[in-house]
Amino acid sequence: MKLVIGDKLNSSWSMRPWVLLTHFGVPFEETLIRLNQPDTKAQILALSPNGQVPCLITDTGAAVWESLAIAETIAELHPQHAMWPRDAAARARARSISAEMHAGFADLRQNMPMDLSVHAPGTGATPGALANIARIEAIWAECLAASGGPFLFGEFGIADAMYAPVVMRFNSYAPKLSQISLDYARRVTALPAVAAWIDGAREAAR
Repeated sequence: MKLVIGDKLNSSWSMRPWVLLTHFGVPFEETLIRLNQPDTKAQILALSPNGQVPCLITDTGAAVWESLAIAETIAELHPQHAMWPRDAAARARARSISAEMHAGFADLRQNMPMDLSVHAPGTGATPGALANIARIEAIWAECLAASGGPFLFGEFGIADAMYAPVVMRFNSYAPKLSQISLDYARRVTALPAVAAWIDGAREAAR
């Protein structure tokens, strides 16, 4: 498979499927397209029908775009891995919070954009962003309490991959978080697949 992604420093959408594939050891070829370049749009359109990254090109040549659709496709192609919880109720909840992440939290996205080169504690703490953070913390606390951790539904899965860019934002802007959230963010950051993404971003920025 081929995964078309944008810059690792700030392409939050690309981070999700890349981390998921890497964590579960699914072989793929990375195609990185630099964003905000004169030919960026043309390069992406040559591979991705909606002109955005990420885009997964499967072994059959089919294109799948949008990070949540890509994650669903990866899980379907590799059912041996519990990317979604095996329990039906937990799986429904994991899908719900993943879809909420995919579609929501606009204030957080706008005021605390993902940029792994940024360290600006306190920046972007608008009322709207703080309300988004409160909702995210509630989701994390509820899921961790129900599963017992260490990740949202026990073992790392799609839901954690969907929230990994939020963890990167929290690392950059350091909003006030509960100890539960801080501990979870540290576990996500330390995950080998996430650490590899961060290393790749820093290498590209040199």
